[in-house]
Amino acid sequence: MNDLPPDLPRLRTLETWLVYSLGRVRERIAEVERREVERQRGEQVRPPTPDWVLEQALNRDALPVTVHVGGCHMAGKRQRGVPREAALRALAEGVPACSHCRPDTALGVLD
Repeated sequence: MNDLPPDLPRLRTLETWLVYSLGRVRERIAEVERREVERQRGEQVRPPTPDWVLEQALNRDALPVTVHVGGCHMAGKRQRGVPREAALRALAEGVPACSHCRPDTALGVLD
């Protein structure tokens, strides 16, 4: 091995640096493995996507803004899952249906 220094002090320095680096790599591997275990556990305990979603207004006492099919990418952050009957009732009360996921069609209100 011609790329290594020929004298003992520099070889010891290189050895110390390599041991330190190996320790950092092993710590990083353990950290990534912990995160992967946490990610997998999160997927296992995640609640199922609701079938129907009401997007809420800023005012909690106001009528919902929109009715969505569960998992609709257009639903905002202020949403709550509801049963089929609540989604039907909201549509009957005049809450607009999402124009992307069309819950009114999926619920059989419109064909």
